[in-house]
Amino acid sequence: MSAGTAWMERHQVALFLGALGVGAAVGVGLPNVAGAAGAAVSPVLGLLLYATFLGVPFSRLRSSLRDGRFLLTLAVLNFAVVPAVAWAVTRLISGERALLVGALFVLLAPCIDYVIVFAGLAGGSASRLLAASPLLMLAQMVMLPLYLRLFVGSEVAAAVDPRPFVQALVLLILLPMAAAALTQFAASRTRWGSGVHRTAAGAMVPLMMLTLGCVTASQIAGVGAHLESLLRLVPTYVLFVVVMIPLGAIAGRAARLDPAARRAVIFSGTTRNGLVVLPLVLALPAEFGLAPLAVIVQTLVELIAMVAMVRLVPRLVPRRRPTLN
Repeated sequence: MSAGTAWMERHQVALFLGALGVGAAVGVGLPNVAGAAGAAVSPVLGLLLYATFLGVPFSRLRSSLRDGRFLLTLAVLNFAVVPAVAWAVTRLISGERALLVGALFVLLAPCIDYVIVFAGLAGGSASRLLAASPLLMLAQMVMLPLYLRLFVGSEVAAAVDPRPFVQALVLLILLPMAAAALTQFAASRTRWGSGVHRTAAGAMVPLMMLTLGCVTASQIAGVGAHLESLLRLVPTYVLFVVVMIPLGAIAGRAARLDPAARRAVIFSGTTRNGLVVLPLVLALPAEFGLAPLAVIVQTLVELIAMVAMVRLVPRLVPRRRPTLN
C-alpha cells in the first residue's frame, strides 16, 4: 500500500465528511449544477463498485453463495425485522401521508450497491454482500409491494415498477462485476496482477468522495426548498439507524457469524436502496409530491450515518481472529 493510500484510509472519515460539505456547498451555491451532478451519480457509483469488485477475489463468490446461514440472516433482518422497525419509526410522521409513503418506500428496500463499499471499508465481508445482492434485489421486488399494501394501501403498492430494480442490478452490479472479473483474469496472466489491486485500493477513497459529493450536490437544493416540512423526517431516519445497528449486531451474533460477516449484516440492515427506489417514487401521483424528497432526505442522512459507521462498527464488532472477506 502506497503512503498516499495509507494516509487516505487513516483519514477517510474526515475526507468523506469534507466531500459531503463540498457537495452541499456546490449544490446550494450553484443550483444549476444539480442536473449534471445527478447524471454523474450512476457512472461514478459504477466506477466505485468496479474498484470495489477488483479487490474481491471472485473465486470466493461460489463459497459465499453457499453460506446459507449468512444469507438467511440477511433475509430475516431485511424482510422481517426491518419492516417492523420501519413501521414503528414512521409513526412519528404518520399524519403526513406523502412523507410517510416516501419514507416507507426507502426504508423497506435494502441497499444492493454502495453498502458493499461501506461495509468493505469497515472490514465487513464484501464478497458475501456481493453474492447476496441479486437475491436481495429479487426479494425486495416481491416484498416491497406487499408491505406497502399492508402499511399504506393498494394505490401506492400498485405504483411499484420492477424496471428500476432490474436496471440498477444490471448497471451497478452485473456490469461492474463482469468488468472487474475480466480485469482480474487479464491481470492474472501478466506481471500487472498486484498493480491492479494497488490501483483499486488507491482509488476507493477518492471515488467514494466523488460519489458522496455528486449525490449531495444533486439533491441538496431540492431539500432546501421544502426544509421546514422535510426536517420532520430527520428524527425518523436517525432513529431507524440507531435501532438497526444493535439489531444487526444481535442478528449476526445469534447466527454465530464471524466478525466480517457480522459487520456486513449490520450495514445491510441499516443501509437502504434510496438511489434505486427514487424513480419509483417520482412516478407517484401529484398528491405525493413530497415523497421523492423524503427519499432524498433519507439518502443524505444515511450517507452521514454510513461515514460514522465505518469507524463505529469495527469497534462494536472487533475482529478477534483473521477472517476472509
